[in-house]
Amino acid sequence: MKNWFRRTIAHPTEAALAWALNACFAMLPVDWASALGGWMGRMIGPKLRVSNNARRSLTRVFPNLSTDEIEDIVLRMWDNLGRTAGEHPHLAKFDPYLENSRVEFVGSEYLDQLLDDDEPSLIFSGHIANWELPPLAGTKRGLKLHIVYRRANNPFFDRLVQKGREALGSELLPKGAEGSKDILRALRKGDHLAMLVDQKMNDGISVPFLGADAMTAPALAQLAFRYKCPVVPLQVERLGGAYFRLTLHPPLDLPDSGDKQKDVETLMTTVNDHLGDWIKQRPEQWLWVHNRWPNEQEQLPK
Repeated sequence: MKNWFRRTIAHPTEAALAWALNACFAMLPVDWASALGGWMGRMIGPKLRVSNNARRSLTRVFPNLSTDEIEDIVLRMWDNLGRTAGEHPHLAKFDPYLENSRVEFVGSEYLDQLLDDDEPSLIFSGHIANWELPPLAGTKRGLKLHIVYRRANNPFFDRLVQKGREALGSELLPKGAEGSKDILRALRKGDHLAMLVDQKMNDGISVPFLGADAMTAPALAQLAFRYKCPVVPLQVERLGGAYFRLTLHPPLDLPDSGDKQKDVETLMTTVNDHLGDWIKQRPEQWLWVHNRWPNEQEQLPK
């Protein structure tokens, strides 16, 4: 009965609301859509139960912050999330190579290396600022880039998200068994993959993240060692309103201890260190509602 209700009532209703809101955002200029989304996020988000995940995680990572400071970060997190939703139908307007662009791009020399070496690479980022934008740094410069993504639980909503992503100029490859063959085929061809790697994976590996062990998907490291391709960090920052900076950092050094499992753990620890540094720089721009440390959170005050 519960699954029937979700498939036939809840999912279509949620998707209809999302499509209507997306259509409203699409009719507005990008700055207005971003501002409206941010206002809606601030009005609604902090009242949702899922915000308690954010409060507990922020308390663990920043134990010296006061309750008011934690609440301020939660509020601004929802502002960022709402703005990201408002900007979704306008992704085509965020070309980092246009004159007077909304996106400043740093690290073009590393991107040119990826273009020139004719070898595959893995570019990673996290759910920070507007996390849909990083692929544009590559595709708008001619890099053959595929986006590895997790399908939304609501298939109707998933179609909405994928429609907006058409502006990115990338082929979308789902995580898991469904897209694994295409992911391997792309790397064998010398193409490039973009991945968001900050979500919890129950059957992943436990490595440090923001000061505590967290279950982490090892696929990025496993693919890097299997295909001997560079792992490149791509940081995105919201500079204010609908303006951003994308920074492509130098490729990471791949460990080579002779112990494959240890090297995977070492590389994913380095990846998490980069993500953690970015999050600490702008904590309000990360999606803290992820239940990233479920065991520790159960021990914190509710």
